[in-house]
Amino acid sequence: MINFETPKHHWNYFLAIEKDLENIARYIEFSNENLTTYSIELTHILLSASSEVDVIMKQLCYLLDSTQSANNINDYKSVIQKHLPSLISEEVVIDRYGLTLKPWDNWSGENNPIWWRSYNNVKHQRNEHFNEANLKNTINAVSALLLTVVYYYRLTFSKEGGNELTFRETTRMLQPEANFLRINADYYYHNLIG
Repeated sequence: MINFETPKHHWNYFLAIEKDLENIARYIEFSNENLTTYSIELTHILLSASSEVDVIMKQLCYLLDSTQSANNINDYKSVIQKHLPSLISEEVVIDRYGLTLKPWDNWSGENNPIWWRSYNNVKHQRNEHFNEANLKNTINAVSALLLTVVYYYRLTFSKEGGNELTFRETTRMLQPEANFLRINADYYYHNLIG
């Protein structure tokens, strides 16, 4: 008999996308000079990450407020601003390159994230907006996905367990850990080396 833990499909998909982004670093240096670099592979990652953000954001908003319909980015923004404003200011870091990103920061104002607008432009009018599938937008989309997935699972695990989990408890349950992108260091348990 083989026992499987309930799969964490969204986490596993994020890890696959994160690995694709990490592999890009073998060909494109993550630097200011290359943020506007675009390619077919960056398009693939941008579309995959942003589409998954859309899928999970619907579920996250439903968990936060099942009475409010959340079917698009503006609906998500409304629910998140009301019920989960901490998500908007969260940072993601890529230590290897000294990068710090705040992919949802535009939601603190009136606008949607630039990477989201670029995702829609590339998805619907690639012939005109192919250059928006660039390194900057792709990194931000994958970073937004990480935050969305962690917040989603924190709420899901808390509801399943009947008590509110901390981010540390949540990230411990999301294994294997992300190894290229990281959120707030306080959200992880750290191993002590003696």
